[in-house]
Amino acid sequence: MKPLLCMVLVGAALASASCTKTEKKEEAVNVQTLNQQFVGAWNSKNAIQLDTLFADDVHYIQGEAHYQGRSEVSNRWVRETMGTIANLRLSPVSTGADTQLAYEAGTFSVDVLPANPALPMGEGAGNFTLIWKKNPKGVWKLSYAQLEGLPVRARTR
Repeated sequence: MKPLLCMVLVGAALASASCTKTEKKEEAVNVQTLNQQFVGAWNSKNAIQLDTLFADDVHYIQGEAHYQGRSEVSNRWVRETMGTIANLRLSPVSTGADTQLAYEAGTFSVDVLPANPALPMGEGAGNFTLIWKKNPKGVWKLSYAQLEGLPVRARTR
């Protein structure tokens, strides 16, 4: 009986060890790559691609504005402002990521297009925070975006 019990225990230990070895270790995501996708879609004015990057429960906050959910964020932030802003640039200050959550915070700058061709182009700048989460299907989605902009200045050059 003892030899059988020992064989069962050794077999169980070996099976457990082999399962551990074959488990795939998940790596942290590169948040800069995620943000480059976002900036690229914004700068190419691709609202459809931006929609695919948002989580279903995404939050967007800027000043007093707070939009929640993919539809509201897409309509009230992306579609209402995309035609007025060009050349989005991010300058990260703080970045972090693991296998389920990634963030980047720093400063942003944009070119603000004039509402009237007789007016000068503007320059916008401020602080940003973008938080990405992995959804249940394992796809990274933008979950939270916060922008705190300074007043737009007329471009002097």
